[in-house]
Amino acid sequence: MKENHPARNTKVMNRFDVTSRLIARLKNEEAVIGGIGNTNFDLWAAGHRPQNFYMLGSMGLAFPIALGVALAQPNRRVFALEGDGSLLMQLGCLSTIATLKPENLTMVVMDNGIYQITGAQPTPAARVADLVAIAVSSGLVNSAWAADEEDFERLIDQSLSASGPMLIGVRIDDRPGTATTRRDPVQIRERFMLGLGVREPL
Repeated sequence: MKENHPARNTKVMNRFDVTSRLIARLKNEEAVIGGIGNTNFDLWAAGHRPQNFYMLGSMGLAFPIALGVALAQPNRRVFALEGDGSLLMQLGCLSTIATLKPENLTMVVMDNGIYQITGAQPTPAARVADLVAIAVSSGLVNSAWAADEEDFERLIDQSLSASGPMLIGVRIDDRPGTATTRRDPVQIRERFMLGLGVREPL
């Protein structure tokens, strides 16, 4: 029987390059939440900012954390970067985000079809699960695959003035992250709270 895989007319891109393109377009202290592993390693390497939060040790929580930030600070644009394997562990967050409809939240899912950190085991996204289609079916109608780097930048620019949550899917290669974040959760949290203006410096 012929397998029916959804067509994705998308270029395979590089996570660090795409992340760098995102950071270069941020001008107004937008918050960026990086998921565990290579996603936040490349976020760190793309240009450390006090408004960046680097997830440590919990798969699938970048989108839920970003949702909390977006609801708490509705006047601040919030971006969340997550891998396909991590998102698959927390798919329920998509329908929650669609229900709450934060106007200032953009989610970027980096899909290389593998659990890269744990040994490159294939994820369901590699063969049968179209994460953008799942997002649309969950109620996130403003969801799309980025066709290439220029299209990714166009979608990011569109998201900066969007009036509802947006999800951007990016097919990426399997190159490892380009840096390693400082693994001190307390310092990461405190720096982020200062960056969001909700904690006064000591």
